[in-house]
Amino acid sequence: LRPVAELMFVDFIGVALDQLFNQAVKMRYMFGGKAKVPMVLRMPQGAGIGAAAQHSQSLEAWFMHIPGLKVAIPSSPADAKGMLISAIRDDNPVVFLEHKLLYGVEGDVPEESYTVEFGKADIKREGTDVTVVATSKMVYSALEAAETLAKDGISIEVVDPRSLLPLDTETILNSVRKTHALVIAHEAVGFAGPGAEIAAQVAEKAFDYLDAPITRVAAPFCPVPFSPPLEQAFIPGADEIVKAVRALR
Repeated sequence: LRPVAELMFVDFIGVALDQLFNQAVKMRYMFGGKAKVPMVLRMPQGAGIGAAAQHSQSLEAWFMHIPGLKVAIPSSPADAKGMLISAIRDDNPVVFLEHKLLYGVEGDVPEESYTVEFGKADIKREGTDVTVVATSKMVYSALEAAETLAKDGISIEVVDPRSLLPLDTETILNSVRKTHALVIAHEAVGFAGPGAEIAAQVAEKAFDYLDAPITRVAAPFCPVPFSPPLEQAFIPGADEIVKAVRALR
């Protein structure tokens, strides 16, 4: 069997952490590679639908800390299909994170079966002045920001990691070596979020290529508000990315 389970909200993962982190993820290692645990856990996450603090978090950073687990966070319909097929065929546990507001996104998807490789980032837009590494719904915010900045002659390269474990560090590094500037955008809170690890990788391996400090665009360190105006203020978007890029120029 290759089970695909769906947890209604990523916020509920707390009731299954032992089964995932201490059991499923570690079995193959503890049995010297003889045991296989092909399992996909799909979980909607993210804010923007008025679901309040217990149903709106983005918790991808939790899963990035666990060796043996794979973490998918696709942004497009085509990537979602290809990565889900890859996840089902994988002999290791895979966490598949789906932003709620992306369920309505439309795009071209091949009818045939195909896979998208984990650990292989996708450059959604090529550019020369600033690299923006964005995940999930923030990819669309980054692309919107790139259009705005292009009017002022600022060329943005948008990199979508697509998976956070494994992380395609090399594609990110190559982009930074070209642009000499990096903005990381995600909806998870900034403190100890996924952007912190991406920033650390770049600082350790491409520091000499940077002409400005690494900047993160992320949610503030607080619960997701229920109030619609406060929730919208909580969620980072294209305007924040534009502001971050301009600050580097």
